Amino acid sequence: MTTTVRTRVAIVGAGPAGLLLAHLLAASGIDSIVLERRRRDEIESTVRAGILEHETVRVLSESGASGRVLTAGSRHDGIELQFAGEGHRIDFAALTGRSVWLYPQHEALKDLIAARLADGQDLRFETAAVRVEGVDSDRPVVYATTGAGEGLQIEAEFVVGADGSRSVVRDAVSGSRNGYFREYPFAWLGILCEAPPSAEELIYSNSADGFALVSQRSPTVQRMYFQCDPDVDPHTLTEPEIWQILQRRVPGTALLEGPIVQRDVLRFRSFVARHLRRGRAVLVGDAAHTVPPTGAKGMNLAVADVVLLERALRALLLENDPRLVDAFAETALTRIWKAQHFSWWMTGMLHRTVPAGTEGAPDAADFDRLRQLAELRSVVESQAGRAFLAEGYTGWPHEN
Repeated sequence: MTTTVRTRVAIVGAGPAGLLLAHLLAASGIDSIVLERRRRDEIESTVRAGILEHETVRVLSESGASGRVLTAGSRHDGIELQFAGEGHRIDFAALTGRSVWLYPQHEALKDLIAARLADGQDLRFETAAVRVEGVDSDRPVVYATTGAGEGLQIEAEFVVGADGSRSVVRDAVSGSRNGYFREYPFAWLGILCEAPPSAEELIYSNSADGFALVSQRSPTVQRMYFQCDPDVDPHTLTEPEIWQILQRRVPGTALLEGPIVQRDVLRFRSFVARHLRRGRAVLVGDAAHTVPPTGAKGMNLAVADVVLLERALRALLLENDPRLVDAFAETALTRIWKAQHFSWWMTGMLHRTVPAGTEGAPDAADFDRLRQLAELRSVVESQAGRAFLAEGYTGWPHEN
């Protein structure tokens, strides 16, 4: 049995991009339906990174999507780059007049879900989109299956793919394999531990053994990462071994240890869909692009996509003006590729990119290590270098 419903905008995916878009559209009087294959509790309990740029915080707070970002989030005015046994602070506030906020993504999702449900949003969990048809017409259709196994057909004026890196909408817009892709030869092993913060701000450490990141989640929980092989089993290491690796890679900081309550491996991939729009369908967020986590660009780039798209849909659906929709892909890609470059640059500067003893190039690791140290010194010893990092990390202004 199949049910057919109609809406102005069908949004596939209840991540930050999909939920924020629904929130902004509703404020403009544009109805939407959001489909999400996962359960609500699954979304809200999956711990994700949470460094939010200045503009992201402004959008969330000023739109009413999240008031907690300013009260429960922690403002950070800088980060520390650590290498060669020394720490160097990058003062964001002094260099750019902007800051970032540490606010875990799952907390932002809780806020967005609560706001949409309180507003009566048609938000359907455990409903999986199967395919999208008719994107070249003025009435595209999303076919989905509910958790009870029933068919659902959504007829819309526009379809938005905000359904992550395994996007169903991408098949209709760009093709699942049609894009620019890069996979890195390393990953992060991340832990959550019950201990107070080891530092007031994030520490990005380039050590001879590999990268490490000291971060936080709350006054009583720390999030930390270290560079590892992508295929490593995180459960093969004992807690003492994990702490030994982390401490060795952050030699200038005494880490506060505590019980490790979660561990996982984050693979490093870069991807940009070759086409972000086709007819009456468009891709945003991870459906359109993914970046390595080093530059903290993932959720922030999704929010920038949404701000741009909401303005374009408002013009199209309320004023019958297609110009901003027509320009969406080209405008969005300018920022997307800047973010890709910044993430790639931060990743290459901080990670051990050539394994020791590489066959055929015995000196490659030593050369790359010394070159990285020179690059880091070029950044921290230069006002322009520090400003470049600060501008990229705190985020570029949104398009007007």
